[in-house]
Amino acid sequence: GNKSQDSGIAEMEELPVPHNIKISNITCDSFKISWDMDSKSKDRITHYFIDLNKKENKNSNKFKHKDVPTKLVAKAVPLPMTVRGHWFLSPRTEYTVAVQTASKQVDGDYVVSEWSEIIEFCTADYSKVHLTQLLEKAEVIAGRMLKMSVFYRNQHKEYFDYVREHHGNAMQPSVKDNSGSHGSPISGKLEGIFFSCNTEFNTGKPPQDSPYGRYRFEIAAEKLFNPNTNLYFGDFYCMYTAYHYVILVVAPVGSPGDEFCKQRLPQLNIKDNKFLTCDEEDGVMVYHHAQDVILEVIYTDPVDLSLGTVAEITGHQLMSLSTANAKKDPSCKTCNISVGR
Repeated sequence: GNKSQDSGIAEMEELPVPHNIKISNITCDSFKISWDMDSKSKDRITHYFIDLNKKENKNSNKFKHKDVPTKLVAKAVPLPMTVRGHWFLSPRTEYTVAVQTASKQVDGDYVVSEWSEIIEFCTADYSKVHLTQLLEKAEVIAGRMLKMSVFYRNQHKEYFDYVREHHGNAMQPSVKDNSGSHGSPISGKLEGIFFSCNTEFNTGKPPQDSPYGRYRFEIAAEKLFNPNTNLYFGDFYCMYTAYHYVILVVAPVGSPGDEFCKQRLPQLNIKDNKFLTCDEEDGVMVYHHAQDVILEVIYTDPVDLSLGTVAEITGHQLMSLSTANAKKDPSCKTCNISVGR
């Protein structure tokens, strides 16, 4: 009577459970995974099941469908195995992963091992390759170049008072916030001072309105941006609006900011690019900025207030234009690339 047992699955040895999982070669939208397993019954493994989940944080959507399949069924290929494209992996995001080994049966069902331990990892920032794709998209809409002569920075009166009293008159670089692309390698890492350089079409001067305070520091363009500085492309984004922002980094050659950017950001030719140029004409430095994007320029060294002027502006404070920690619109076709959001 125990014939069925003899021929049946009950006799099968259990499949080996993956252990000592290693994640390597992490990019913003892929990773390699490998693990160890006992050699017993190894030859019966036909597939791997990989369970990948975003690490839930407290503010994540509680109503996420629990039945959304997060499992990847992969053919049992030699390890390490590259995982990419099966999900939209987001950059700079924490994930948990666990693995099972599986054996596909004649009837199409799977016999599976126990789950491995769960391990955690975090995807990477955009690489220079990804940023170059963003740069190319930004170049398409930058528009024609307009003349400019100053960089400016709006703040509240208290900010400038504080700089004078506590920092010996020099504005200090601070860490960039998390506005812009989620995969941006400068967010939360690069230290700098934000400046604007956009001009009003009809006057050629900075606009009188600003979201960042009624006081404006204005400085001649050549004092910040000249042949002794390098220029880098940092980001391209919009916030559910018709207009787009481009972040550029101006770093004095050889400064810590310059070294940081060299590793991570596409460098632009200061005389010839679609966003911000500095060229000499008849012994005078001439500056131009792109008309159809809002440029946010990060300067990576301290700037002394005595190099420019501080004055009150006459216009309004347009809070709606503030970009502090602003989230990028992930559905915009203009400023998103096809890798992880």
